[in-house]
Amino acid sequence: MTSEPVTYARRLGVWDASMVVVGGVIGSGIFLTPAAIAQQTSSAAEQLLAWAIGGGIALIGALCYAELGARRPAAGGGYVYLREAFGLVVAFVYGWNLLTVNHSGAIAFVATVFAQYAAAAFNVKLDYPQAWAVGTIVFLTGINWFGIRAGSLTQNVLTVLKLLAISALIAVGLAARGAPEPTTPPPPMNPIALVGALMPVLFSYGGWYYINDIAGEIREPQRNLPRALIFGMLLVAACYLLANAAYLAVLGHAGLAASQAPAADLMRHVLGEPGARLIAAGIAISTLGFCNISIIGAARVFQVMGADGVFFRSAGRLHPRWRSPNVALALLAVWSCGLALSQHVSELLNYSTVGDWIGMAAVIATLFWYHRKQAGEPVSFRVPLYPLLPIVFLLIVLWVVSATVWQSPHDAGMGVLITLAGLPVYWFWRWRTRAADRSRSTSGISP
Repeated sequence: MTSEPVTYARRLGVWDASMVVVGGVIGSGIFLTPAAIAQQTSSAAEQLLAWAIGGGIALIGALCYAELGARRPAAGGGYVYLREAFGLVVAFVYGWNLLTVNHSGAIAFVATVFAQYAAAAFNVKLDYPQAWAVGTIVFLTGINWFGIRAGSLTQNVLTVLKLLAISALIAVGLAARGAPEPTTPPPPMNPIALVGALMPVLFSYGGWYYINDIAGEIREPQRNLPRALIFGMLLVAACYLLANAAYLAVLGHAGLAASQAPAADLMRHVLGEPGARLIAAGIAISTLGFCNISIIGAARVFQVMGADGVFFRSAGRLHPRWRSPNVALALLAVWSCGLALSQHVSELLNYSTVGDWIGMAAVIATLFWYHRKQAGEPVSFRVPLYPLLPIVFLLIVLWVVSATVWQSPHDAGMGVLITLAGLPVYWFWRWRTRAADRSRSTSGISP
């Protein structure tokens, strides 16, 4: 008699899912990126407009993922949609990019950023932050070994703390104000410069898709997943706009453009050095939360790949008690730790930019396949104004990819090579899986 296979348990409610959305989007970007946006805009109004437009674009992407999650509320997110719509090879290449560079590289890089900001908060010097990053990855992996409930509780705490840190930044900035008044009126709005400023804004809004990776562990996902995505993205957009308003209130547009660390400069300006250390602690917490949700989401993708036979078969199994993808978590941690110890993780992340955006576009393109193949099936959530909004998002992705190739052809080319390298790996795994299945069949062992 064979035992029932272990499956994921639906233990997360809409609040837990919303915290995953917020935690997956808000990392360190809002504490640093506004300075880069100010350098490309000519006034405070343009600054706020860029963040508002970016929030609207991100919400369109989130709405598309909300429908996909409502249609296929299973672990694996984009990998599952691509496998169903375009075939296993396309899905594998998507997962390959996540495994080799995208998610694993983000985990490695952000864990290092966490170590650096934690050291700044406690006013200590780290000689080798990479070692602390490895410890951070191992610690978070250990928490998530005990299942989604442990990972989600950790995520809830970290997300609430990061929201409190952003709220403190906003409150201090808007209450203090004091930015010097501009001596000359701002120049007319430059649409070309505004479009250029949108690219780093969009990167700061990315990360909502992690929630789809854990859709198999959300209660009533057809209803709760879309709610979490919409609520989470609206909350993120509000935080981003208010944070930028706080920066402008204290530093002014010119001061923000000249800043290297606007959040620290704002808090230092109002509260002195203790304020700068306080916000460093807030950034550390924010990056730790992002690292945690990256580990949670990525491990689910790799677990599904293992179950499909295009990754280690053992990675496809779940822990019999905790129902966590424990082998996938361990493999992800080993690779991410190796990247953290590398001196080239930031370069690898730059290489992954084009593949990341193309992968996101491919996932959203599966909506057209689902609408055609499941035209008569009821769905709890549909993208408003379909097909207009998905088409708009795909056109924006085309612009982002084109601009990235134009600005960084070397990085884009390396990204293409990393993607193409996944094809022989896919063929190897398929050959290996078929050979193993034939061997089991010959020996009379069930797979």
